[in-house]
Amino acid sequence: MDILWIVEPLGEPATAALFGLITGVIFGVAAQRSRFCLRAATVEFGRLQMGDRVAVWLLTFSTALVWVQGAQLLGLMQAEDARMMAVPGSWSGAILGGLLFGCGMVLARGCSGRLLVLAATGNLRSVVSGLIFAVVAQMSLVGWLSPLRDRLAALWTTTGGRNMNLATEIGLPDWGGLTIGVAIALFALELSRRQSIGWPRLVFASGVGFAVAVGWVLTYALAQVAFDPVQVESATFTGPSAHTLMFFLERDPVLEFDVGLVPGVFLGAFLASWLTKEFRFQGFENEANMRRAMLGAAMMGFGGMLAGGCAIGAGVTGGSIFVGTAWLALFCMWVGAIITDRLVDYSAE
Repeated sequence: MDILWIVEPLGEPATAALFGLITGVIFGVAAQRSRFCLRAATVEFGRLQMGDRVAVWLLTFSTALVWVQGAQLLGLMQAEDARMMAVPGSWSGAILGGLLFGCGMVLARGCSGRLLVLAATGNLRSVVSGLIFAVVAQMSLVGWLSPLRDRLAALWTTTGGRNMNLATEIGLPDWGGLTIGVAIALFALELSRRQSIGWPRLVFASGVGFAVAVGWVLTYALAQVAFDPVQVESATFTGPSAHTLMFFLERDPVLEFDVGLVPGVFLGAFLASWLTKEFRFQGFENEANMRRAMLGAAMMGFGGMLAGGCAIGAGVTGGSIFVGTAWLALFCMWVGAIITDRLVDYSAE
């Protein structure tokens, strides 16, 4: 992919931010219109239901696999060059952080990506929760909580100085990931048919997965022509939320993919809700609801940074290239969310 016509006039940092913005807008529009939400899917599954929320999540996850694995077969990206694959992974971080994140997203009534989308539609609860999430994520990255995160992450790590590529470990052929994605997509479509989910929602659910592939392909293309090292990455919201927050607080901010991604998601979700007349201001229902959401957001901020990604970053983006710790973190998010729902919400109904 020839992108020099973009890089030369803008420069590498601005191009990275632009690619983040493009990825974010696609994600924001698709996530808002499809009502994609891991928390909703885990709660539904944990209550022994296979409804529309599970179907939408499965379709998003599978289409991300299809698009990303297809792009890799075409030579448009290389999973081994991805940032989350090229650095050591933490099994202990994936387990502990995944469980903590799963608990937090049930308490906050949405994962970090969902909170950002809801904030763009006028949900003030999500605005407050999102800010707390970003602050705690930054504290966990370089602040007061970073020593604790480092100690927990160091308990059990991957070997060889890199993360584990599950596809390689289990001996999948080059087309194996694409085949798995198609199989899951077919199951999701059959489930969607049983739930009578309309085609517009299915298309937008697929669009979330497509946004993940767009991010991978664009950053990989930039890395091939950039003079300075460029991270090959895609949609995730733990690190980017912290980086975006600091971008507006630091005196000499640096443009990067993350700084374009978060505003892009907000812009895309806002436009989608505004054009469909779904934008409306909402607040906390009561004090108890506010305390619960704030606690959940803090848990997600630390848990997501410890796990190496949020429900999107680990659950879809990392999963799409078969990052070992990402798949483990996703599993633990499901477990943490199901247990928390059972203890906090289901038992109270």
